[in-house]
Amino acid sequence: MRRLYIHELPEWPAFEWSREQLAEPLAAVRHQEGRLLGHMDALGFTLRQEALLGTLTADILKTSEIEGEWLNLEQVRSSIARKLGIEHAAVKPSDRHVDGIVEMMLDATGKYDTALTAERLFGWHAALFPTGRSGLLRIKVGQWRDDVNAPMKVVSGPIGREKTHFEAPAAKRLQREMKQFLKWFNAKADMDPVLKSALAHLWFVTLHPFEDGNGRIARAVADMALARSEESPQRFYSMSSQIQAERADYYRLLEKTQKGPLDVTPWMLWFLACLGRSIEAARLALRGVMRKARFWESLGGFPLNERQRLVLNMLLEGFEGKLTTSKYAKLAKCSQDTALRDILPLVEQGALVQAPGGGRSTGYEIAPQFRG
Repeated sequence: MRRLYIHELPEWPAFEWSREQLAEPLAAVRHQEGRLLGHMDALGFTLRQEALLGTLTADILKTSEIEGEWLNLEQVRSSIARKLGIEHAAVKPSDRHVDGIVEMMLDATGKYDTALTAERLFGWHAALFPTGRSGLLRIKVGQWRDDVNAPMKVVSGPIGREKTHFEAPAAKRLQREMKQFLKWFNAKADMDPVLKSALAHLWFVTLHPFEDGNGRIARAVADMALARSEESPQRFYSMSSQIQAERADYYRLLEKTQKGPLDVTPWMLWFLACLGRSIEAARLALRGVMRKARFWESLGGFPLNERQRLVLNMLLEGFEGKLTTSKYAKLAKCSQDTALRDILPLVEQGALVQAPGGGRSTGYEIAPQFRG
């Protein structure tokens, strides 16, 4: 006999968890959260904007990668920059699909204190699928799924030998189920907002209310709850980036929880641990932001042309290999003679040093004190 899914249990959705087991990891992640926000508050406006732009870009790229979709980094960054008014960072046009997911994520966190409604979720879904298609398939956009063709299942494996990991509630239940979920989500918290984020994520993705995009919207809902926990629309850590790094565990825990009892303590513990690791990753990334700040401060009033700024930024962002005059010329679209004239003053100023090792071409790299 098939084991019941969590949403088929008679007590659903009366979730349970162990307060004793969660108390210590919750306190630890709250402490990490507070320390990170304290560090961010100490940054100047420009550095805070750069950190915010980097976090949001990573979050949007990674929440899509979890679902097997790879977006263009520069398009995502430019779309976010335009919508946040950081015009100097908006260098590349973005298509409406990229703009759609950016709008969804910014709406979720930027308007965290606004009620989450069915209409708002429909808007997010429509933004994710602006053409009304998921790949080549036409889907119902901006409305709950109807299961006309088949029940909603999460499957893997070749055709004919598929493995069903999870089957969502029947579509006829969705109106009632989503009404109950939204009432709970919008109600004044009777639990820590970080725990509410973990539970909201699980609850939403278990309902799987749309034909596609449920994972991305579930993570946006969780991010909205995390923004409420901090009472801030600014995101300086990316939960989706960490989930992508732990993708196998993420899906394993979801499947195990959806086939288990209503005691969701293991899921909550994993979520808290994953959140803690995402905050730690953000703290390490902050070092990179500070390193770049020191680099630009070291140049002070030194006059830089646009070619030099472009290439220095690429080096600071993790340019692979050594910089030669020929690579510089390609990047900056100039002659090798011009490249050398640009490089030598930067070496004299201490921004660049000659790379160790010989070879056919002299190479340069960022001075050691400004490297990660």
